[in-house]
Amino acid sequence: MSNQAMSQFDSNAQFSGQGLACLRGERMVFAGLDFTLSSGEAVLLLGPNGSGKSSLLRLLAGLIKPAAGRLAWNGTPVTEDREAHSGRIHYVGHHDAIKPVLTVWENLRFWARLHDPEAGDAAAREALERFDMARLAEIPGKLLSAGQKRRLNLSRLLAAPAPVWLLDEPTVALDRASVKRLEAVIARHRAQGGMVVLSTHADIDLPDNREMHMDRFTPPPPIADDLGGWV
Repeated sequence: MSNQAMSQFDSNAQFSGQGLACLRGERMVFAGLDFTLSSGEAVLLLGPNGSGKSSLLRLLAGLIKPAAGRLAWNGTPVTEDREAHSGRIHYVGHHDAIKPVLTVWENLRFWARLHDPEAGDAAAREALERFDMARLAEIPGKLLSAGQKRRLNLSRLLAAPAPVWLLDEPTVALDRASVKRLEAVIARHRAQGGMVVLSTHADIDLPDNREMHMDRFTPPPPIADDLGGWV
């Protein structure tokens, strides 16, 4: 790998959160959560269903607002420039964002240019190659299998560069060969100075990751007092 490729992103960048809390409906999902993520690092989110893994990823992506706390990029609150924050994030959630009437190529090119209007076709073509989707480039999205849809969705990570990848159960519907491709793509991203926050119930090779156990940030349930109220 060339030195240029190794230094695609700022090697001194830092993404951090302090005192984060997430409220969904009337339930406080997590509270008092702090983290720091530096260039080349990966965090693996662990915990039972309902512990807030998906909620945290959506919060980090700016899709939901924290009930408390703040996010910062290199010490500057992300609220000072939400557009810049959106530009440095790739979020892959449970649902594959694929338009059924567009071909594989049209889907990927549309998304790449939506994320970055200056994105060229070369990165999108390489993305399809790396996830073994090039041979399906002219196939409409509606004809793809679940695994092919997931690989197309993951191809978005490479179609337009962004330093922070937020991946929610990215291995769902993937066979072992495709998981290996994803592992290689993540390793290369980190070598270039990228950051990864990942949630999964499946085995994935993520060397030197830091684990965050989400159930450690679950607030205790309210306690009823003698008068039938809650304290």
